[in-house]
Amino acid sequence: MRFHTRKWVKPEDLNPNGTLFGGRLLQWIDEELGIYAIIQLEIPRTVTKFMSEIDFVSSAKQGDIIEIGMEVLAFGNSSITLKCEVRNKLTRKTIIEIDKIVMVSLDENGKPKKHGKTEVEYVKNRLNK
Repeated sequence: MRFHTRKWVKPEDLNPNGTLFGGRLLQWIDEELGIYAIIQLEIPRTVTKFMSEIDFVSSAKQGDIIEIGMEVLAFGNSSITLKCEVRNKLTRKTIIEIDKIVMVSLDENGKPKKHGKTEVEYVKNRLNK
């Protein structure tokens, strides 16, 4: 699993219990997976189609730093299927795991669009040529 993004938990991210609001975390996950899928599929109209069961196994509090990791499971004709794990960088505990997220590429009419991709493309660091 590659961890692509870190977020700092701030006061505006907390629920009434003083821990990270689940809706905020899901917003961050959806945004990061969307960006990743758009970059991989090279189609800007790529949206979330499906997320499997969501089970919060631990929490984060103000000041914690979380990491969002993702892994490609499969490519479909118009989709990419991912797995996601979010962990607390400071406590090293997993906060949430989502076993299956399907992102679908759309054409200008909102219909599934074939992308032609079959494997993950890694962006090379252009400074290390």
